[in-house]
Amino acid sequence: MPGPVPNREDDLARPRERKGGDVQAVTRGELRPVVVPRADANWHPIARMLWDSLKKSGQADFYQQSDWAFAFSLCEDLSVYKKSGKRSGQMLQTIYSAMTNLLVTEADRRRVRIELHEAEEEETPASVAVMDDYRRGLGIVG
Repeated sequence: MPGPVPNREDDLARPRERKGGDVQAVTRGELRPVVVPRADANWHPIARMLWDSLKKSGQADFYQQSDWAFAFSLCEDLSVYKKSGKRSGQMLQTIYSAMTNLLVTEADRRRVRIELHEAEEEETPASVAVMDDYRRGLGIVG
């Protein structure tokens, strides 16, 4: 999606679907089990850092096996590029462009309307709250 980076949903006065813009329907599929490949031990340290960060980042929740295969290939290309004595600006641009397909940066994610938020901590887990209510109902003070 070319163009400027959209605002975060929290920054909008009202939801996008109420603005009258083009809201496209989503075609749904089924998530399949994923096995993340191991990084190549011979990769350049920067390629390894990118690989490790992809595994830990929130967008990995959306990755399927083909995404991990693409990320692996991209890290391989980045490693070859970084180890190369003769570097090409075009090759680096191609690698950076490919990273947008994996939603590596926040701007990439916002362009496709994916926002990562910090997990909200429950003050009291639901199971504990239910047991507390049950005890109170029985007249047991804990």
